[in-house]
Amino acid sequence: MTLAKGVNRGNRLARLIGLAAIAALVAWWFNRTVDPSPWTEIETEMLRSLWIGSLPPLAPDPSNAMADDPRAAKLGQQLFFDQRLSANGRIACATCHQPQRRFTDGRARGQAIGTSKRNTPSIVGTAHSPWLYWDGRKDSLWSQALSPLEDPNEHAGTRMQYVRLIATDSSYRAAYEALIGPLPDLSDRSRFPDAAAPVAEPQLHAAWQAMTTHDRELVNRIFVNIGKSIAAYERLLMPGPSRFDAYVQAVLDRDEAAQHATFSDDEIMGLRLFIGEANCTQCHNGPLFTNFEFHNTGVTTFPSEVPDKGRIVGVRSVKSDPFNCLGAYSDDPAKDCAELRFTRTGPELIGAMRTPSLRNLEGTGPYMHKGQMASLAAVLDHYNRAPLAMIGHNEAKPLKLNRRERMQLENFLKTLAAPLATPAEWLGAPADDDARLAVHAGSAP
Repeated sequence: MTLAKGVNRGNRLARLIGLAAIAALVAWWFNRTVDPSPWTEIETEMLRSLWIGSLPPLAPDPSNAMADDPRAAKLGQQLFFDQRLSANGRIACATCHQPQRRFTDGRARGQAIGTSKRNTPSIVGTAHSPWLYWDGRKDSLWSQALSPLEDPNEHAGTRMQYVRLIATDSSYRAAYEALIGPLPDLSDRSRFPDAAAPVAEPQLHAAWQAMTTHDRELVNRIFVNIGKSIAAYERLLMPGPSRFDAYVQAVLDRDEAAQHATFSDDEIMGLRLFIGEANCTQCHNGPLFTNFEFHNTGVTTFPSEVPDKGRIVGVRSVKSDPFNCLGAYSDDPAKDCAELRFTRTGPELIGAMRTPSLRNLEGTGPYMHKGQMASLAAVLDHYNRAPLAMIGHNEAKPLKLNRRERMQLENFLKTLAAPLATPAEWLGAPADDDARLAVHAGSAP
């Protein structure tokens, strides 16, 4: 019995030692750090392409003659924060595009007068994009700025309402006329009703149709100039350099001490995964970490909803939009609209959504086009599995990264956070305006 007990104790001890060795090995595997080797010349050039120092100057917008006029930006800033640009006087552009949230709103889907169909994307840096909205149904900042104003789930107002605001508010009228020229006389309510627009609501649509073609054109021109002023403001909203950009600068300078002072080994390994095995740069490339294109990556919608058709519908919308680059309201006499003329079409666009920028990703969730994913970890898990798409073809392939690698990749993505490059005076309602321009930062009504 004594010998048997001793054997049993020895077996238990051996098992414990074996289990401890396995636990130690597992711990090492999930907590290891790898001293990264120097970046190759090819890798360095890839990092340079992602560096904010490679972001080109913002190209002119020929479709908007006042795109870079500071007076238009000032007027646009006032309009952006003015809650009177809504049916109930409580919704501004800044309701959903909140400066303190990198011009997002922290919700799965935008909440204004109603609930929007999709997640509120950041507008920081979008002046560089040829397409706006998740489905790219707008091809300029100014045409995009007009859409929420009459959307029944967002501002829910009418162009006639907004044009009358410009005409009757002395500050707006003076700014508008100094920038564009005299406003027409809109005082005759029989010609210019208080509310009218080519929208789905029958009474508003009927009021619009009752106006003469000439008067509708007068209203449209002023309405378009409202959008162009807001766009002039939004063109100032640009990302600033992040810790990632400081790291790339150190790589370009071949300053190894600065590299290790800026990034941990885990962050470096996450960056290596980003440009390498994880193949993230297939879509998230360039200094804004987006190719401005449309991809179906198998992101499912909510169970109670019809799958979102995405770009396949968006491309039809932008081509028929009266406010597009080829339309009568574009200021470009040459109508040089290559993006619109040669935009990609085809069944591969079913379910495809615009690639968002990854800059300032942390803190701007929920993520994806309907806010389906609450965290970066959930996003990475989705791409790690790459499930079948509910509609169309999923372009993503399973990454098959282990838990440690996913954590490293997430750690890298967090290094893209940074203050905006935009001067502080542009990041809120103008200081010389009263409380009616206050940012609506709380819960929507």
